[in-house]
Amino acid sequence: MSSIKDFILTTTKASDSQEVEVIQSLWSGYGKISRYALSGSNLKTVIVKNIIFPNESNHPRGWNTNASHERKVKSYQVETAFYNDYNHLCNDDCRTPKLISSKTIGAEQVIILEDLDAIGFPVRKTDLTVEQVKVCLKWLANFHATFLNKKPEGLWGTGTYWHLATRSDEFTVMNDTPLKQAAKDIDQLLNSCEYQTLVHGDAKVANFCFSNDLKKVAAVDFQYVGGGCGIKDVAYLMGSCLSENECERYEKELLAYYFFELEITLSNVHKNINFKKLEKEWMLLYSIAWADFTRFLMGWMPTHQKINGYSKMMVDEALKTLNY
Repeated sequence: MSSIKDFILTTTKASDSQEVEVIQSLWSGYGKISRYALSGSNLKTVIVKNIIFPNESNHPRGWNTNASHERKVKSYQVETAFYNDYNHLCNDDCRTPKLISSKTIGAEQVIILEDLDAIGFPVRKTDLTVEQVKVCLKWLANFHATFLNKKPEGLWGTGTYWHLATRSDEFTVMNDTPLKQAAKDIDQLLNSCEYQTLVHGDAKVANFCFSNDLKKVAAVDFQYVGGGCGIKDVAYLMGSCLSENECERYEKELLAYYFFELEITLSNVHKNINFKKLEKEWMLLYSIAWADFTRFLMGWMPTHQKINGYSKMMVDEALKTLNY
């Protein structure tokens, strides 16, 4: 710990630092995220993500396999790469915490980040109104536009934590259903779409930090950022913060808003993109993206609340598209 404190002091030019809050433990006992108060620095506080690779992981659902461990190790390497090499491209409309520094210290990895609470994003939500979902969708639209056609060098070749290539354990235990039979075709369809960007990869409501007036957000947790179709983030976000009835009721309104914001941003940064062609492709992949995530849940936790009437409707639509 003294080495980490020395790194914080050197990086922030502080005379002293104190851990004042453990914000959360990392999944399966892989470390923690803490807030540190600083003395004698221009910064009053920083967020420190301290990653420790355990000898024995403690997955809450028992997935203590080599595949699980290797995926987590890579995810932290990817997150560090994102903050080092891509994060500076994010503007105020897809705000992220600025990287202060990162370092490997022995068997531990340390990432020091700007404290979003201190710069006006102190609010966390568990569910959202439609207008608040739109705030997050605007962030996603700007993120996807910013990184459209960007090669995911140093990141996941395919973003999202549930994509098929990294979820062989969960796929193996799935019941033999049409969704399982179609899984490789679903994966292929998403991975081979013409318009590729960087996806956040874990764009759930818990990873968005709101301003006090709930009109702006910043996003955190870039362990599963990588290449892919932006609609995967959109489907996952909606499933994370809306009920099945709300998903069905507001689907058209929310998708229209996302593509409205995406078109605005693309018109500024990618003037030569055929937006109507992109919109048509990603819209057709909306149900496919839902089916892809549902495939993961059916292996990981088939009793999960997100497996509901709306997600089943999306799976049926995807299977129909694929002639299953």
